[in-house]
Amino acid sequence: MTKRNTQQRRHAIATLVQERGEVSVDELTRRFATSEVTIRKDLALLETGGLLLRRYGGAVSLPSEMAVEPEVGVVSDRKLDIARAAAERIRDHNRIIIDSGTTTSGMIPLLSSKRGLVVMTNSLNVAAALRELENEPTLLMTGGTWDPHSESFQGQVAEQVLRSYDFDQLFVGADGIDLERGTTTFNELVGLSRVMAEVAREVIVMVESDKIGRRIPNLELPWHNIHTLITDEALPAESREIIQAKGITLICAPAGSDSARRK
Repeated sequence: MTKRNTQQRRHAIATLVQERGEVSVDELTRRFATSEVTIRKDLALLETGGLLLRRYGGAVSLPSEMAVEPEVGVVSDRKLDIARAAAERIRDHNRIIIDSGTTTSGMIPLLSSKRGLVVMTNSLNVAAALRELENEPTLLMTGGTWDPHSESFQGQVAEQVLRSYDFDQLFVGADGIDLERGTTTFNELVGLSRVMAEVAREVIVMVESDKIGRRIPNLELPWHNIHTLITDEALPAESREIIQAKGITLICAPAGSDSARRK
């Protein structure tokens, strides 16, 4: 099954759900002459894209009360633009770390076309989403102690596991960016993020522009640990100059078209 055929099938499934309100996995398997595993992956990705809701044995259309409010939509679009720019930096067979967070997890559906990836994560949500991909990567989990605040594994066990490997890239979010110090967070557990940065050749921070300049007490990654920062086009020119003066590769992701966002 080619990537184009996969996209066409998913578009057809989304259209069918919108027209009929409900479809079953069995019906879709017969209609598209494919396996239940493939159909369930399709439904998972379409749900991630906000096009339907999965239900036991199938999927239903989104109820009207779940329509996204305009302000939320803007944030979602910005995150998708950042995610698209980040995914473009990943090559087939790369070994990457994806940290927990909504911005980093937004990149996962865009990895379906990548082949031979090895992905380490400390997030159960990220791991579950990776397992739904058409080209499922080799998945590694850090293990460790579960932290309910960040909804991720942390601690010495996780750090020891990470130090057993080396990676091409780390993709990490941030609660804020201190233009003088680096990434900041509300969480006091910052040790794992720093170990992630130690074992990756390129550290890529993914953050929306409205978080840049936000001062939060806990420093997570100082600028000297960061190679690339991906944000959106709303970043002010003054902030761009400050970041680039620190030797950081700055990418201000262009806004994608509505049709691109629906894919």
